[in-house]
Amino acid sequence: MTEYFATIARSLEETAAKELTDLGAKNVKQTFTGVSFEGDQKLLYKVNLWSRMIFRVLVPIKKFPCNNAKQLYQEIQKINWESYLSPEQTLAVHCTGKNQELNHTHFSALQVKNAIADQQTANFGKRSNVDLEAPDLILNLHIKKTHAILSLDSTGESLHRRGYRPAMGTAPLKETFASALLAMTDWEPTLPLLDPMCGSGTFPIEAGLKALNRAPGLFRNTFAFEKWPDFNQQLWEQVKQQAKQQELSQLPAGIYGRDRDGDVLQQAQTNAENCYLDQHLNFAQTELFQLEPPSDKGIIICNPPYGKRLGDVKQLGSLYKQLGDVLKQQFKGWVTYVLSGNKELTKQIGLRTSQRIPVYNGSLYCTLLRYELF
Repeated sequence: MTEYFATIARSLEETAAKELTDLGAKNVKQTFTGVSFEGDQKLLYKVNLWSRMIFRVLVPIKKFPCNNAKQLYQEIQKINWESYLSPEQTLAVHCTGKNQELNHTHFSALQVKNAIADQQTANFGKRSNVDLEAPDLILNLHIKKTHAILSLDSTGESLHRRGYRPAMGTAPLKETFASALLAMTDWEPTLPLLDPMCGSGTFPIEAGLKALNRAPGLFRNTFAFEKWPDFNQQLWEQVKQQAKQQELSQLPAGIYGRDRDGDVLQQAQTNAENCYLDQHLNFAQTELFQLEPPSDKGIIICNPPYGKRLGDVKQLGSLYKQLGDVLKQQFKGWVTYVLSGNKELTKQIGLRTSQRIPVYNGSLYCTLLRYELF
């Protein structure tokens, strides 16, 4: 069993821990913006391929005292880098965290790179070059007070970059965040789902991938672990093949995206085509006051603008009031979730919440509000 660490957005730790457990992870433990877990090589591949919520999977290789630059350099030099990297290969070092002596992440990362390069030069007379675009090995150094953890990054580009979304509306949700929010609701693939302000389609697309049991990692070209010395090509092909065999051919229930903006709906359609969901999802241009339920019950989820980055708070008040009116008049029997970053605006909805779930959209504190419509 190997120890792994999944990095995730703030406030999503519990939801991500459940997902990792469902994928087969053992000894799952939550921490701030992360979840540690244990498993074998197959699980590492499986989590990278299947996770809908995490950013990346790190593999810790050394935990050590780290008070200053000299100690950091010495500890990195103790590692036998020949096991991980040849001088012909490239590397990149990313650093997070700091302490009193090591308070610049770029400087700390440079100490790691120098320690590796000096060991290679002493052993082979040549050293690895840094490549920030497509390195053969990605290292992550995390400094916390007087200690540090050095890890291999198995993922590479963050998992929230699914690869299907070149077209984005204004202020889109990260795919991982949208998927986590869906997991916090009552939605199941057997229930219809409607986003009345779908923008470039993130909620419907993430729901479609989930409902068809389609692994989001299948849209990526490569993962960082594919360049590791111990990469098992046969096992990786097996994991991908098993994922493809588990896909469904039809949605169990309808998934609908509505928006008043025709241009942004075209973006949603393009994104759906990029992940082969265009024949499954139902997008249509609709004014909010014309919104009608596609069935007698289901789940509504939406992320209306809250005046922090989009629109004006005063002008948005009428939008929220209209949303509340439409929900009351047209959607009896449905359950609605609204992501809110502005308490004053959500008061305009005029409905009593049955649940308030605190979440962070990046650094912005928000609340996922639940409304039962009788």
